[in-house]
Amino acid sequence: MTSHLERSHSIVLCGPVDRVFPLFTPIGETLWVEGWDPEFLHPRSGETRQGMVFRTLHGDETTLWTCADWDPVGHRVRYVRVTPDSRFGFVEVACRQTIDGGTEATIAYTFTALNAAGRSYLSELTQDAFARMIETWKVRIDAWLLTDASAGSRDDQN
Repeated sequence: MTSHLERSHSIVLCGPVDRVFPLFTPIGETLWVEGWDPEFLHPRSGETRQGMVFRTLHGDETTLWTCADWDPVGHRVRYVRVTPDSRFGFVEVACRQTIDGGTEATIAYTFTALNAAGRSYLSELTQDAFARMIETWKVRIDAWLLTDASAGSRDDQN
């Protein structure tokens, strides 16, 4: 079984980078990730910044997160996460504007198993499984961007 892995996948999203990048913050993810409900420990406001700490629950797993590197001008963020009963990891998102006005987002995960449960989790996260997961992000983010844009244009008409 695998005890350490690195995965990366890029997607092209239908919005400009300054609109897309904030969707990869803990608050931004609440807009497009069903069930994503971070508990902000520091700062309580949930403002994304280096050193922020938050907690998420997914099923019976608790994960603790911190923002290790926050570069909003460069459209890059790196989180450190630990699911104590399973795995330790890094999540990095780097966005760049595409020529046609969209955004290319590269998402990279690095995980180290902490025990047998972690090794089992890692063995299931093949490159294909990871790519499929990130491609679902593309569908959800693009759907949100298109819905939000149409809502914004309706608001502009009122």
